[in-house]
Amino acid sequence: MAFNGTWKIDRNENYEKFMEVMGVNVMKRKLGAHDNLNITIQQDGNKFTIKESSHFRTIDIEFTLGVNFEYSLADGTEITGSWNLEGNKLVGTFTRKDNGKALTAYREVVGDELVQTYVYEGVEAKRFFKR
Repeated sequence: MAFNGTWKIDRNENYEKFMEVMGVNVMKRKLGAHDNLNITIQQDGNKFTIKESSHFRTIDIEFTLGVNFEYSLADGTEITGSWNLEGNKLVGTFTRKDNGKALTAYREVVGDELVQTYVYEGVEAKRFFKR
């Protein structure tokens, strides 16, 4: 249960470029790059409960590995898909509802950090969190 705990954003890599490719307007990109995001993760077997809290919103998400669910990103983009566990890495495969394009997300604990990686239209971004 390495994911369990509360994680606070520490830094981003290429996140503004990723948001640009996702179609997020410049004002929301600037705000999103400094959202002060905290993520609380609780895993119980194949079920995950996640609370995302930032300057912009607080949302609770529940999902079961391998089961599709719907989710709205902070900018309002709606996606559908699922998370799966591959080794020690959570792999999310999602489809945007507005254009049918794929968004892939990864979560893994590396050392003392939670690393979230997003890939969309060939652009990769990473967000690093500390407990």
